[in-house]
Amino acid sequence: MSKDSCDGCGRTVTVSGGIANLWSFGRDAGTVGTAITLELEDGTSHLLCYPCLEAIPDYPTAEDVERLEQVDGESSTLGTR
Repeated sequence: MSKDSCDGCGRTVTVSGGIANLWSFGRDAGTVGTAITLELEDGTSHLLCYPCLEAIPDYPTAEDVERLEQVDGESSTLGTR
């Protein structure tokens, strides 16, 4: 698994799949990441951790992603920027 930063809150995340999971032989099968890339309707894509995914609205915009903030190690929220 590779490591990267969440585009919303900046916490370190792991991305499942890729060469690191090549030899898992079905065990976890690329499902152990802590982030997912979300493609928005405006054509932008953002790597977001699961707490940030929970915090953004149903039809997010790039501005919603920019407003995300880390509250603690386990949750995120939309800021008032």
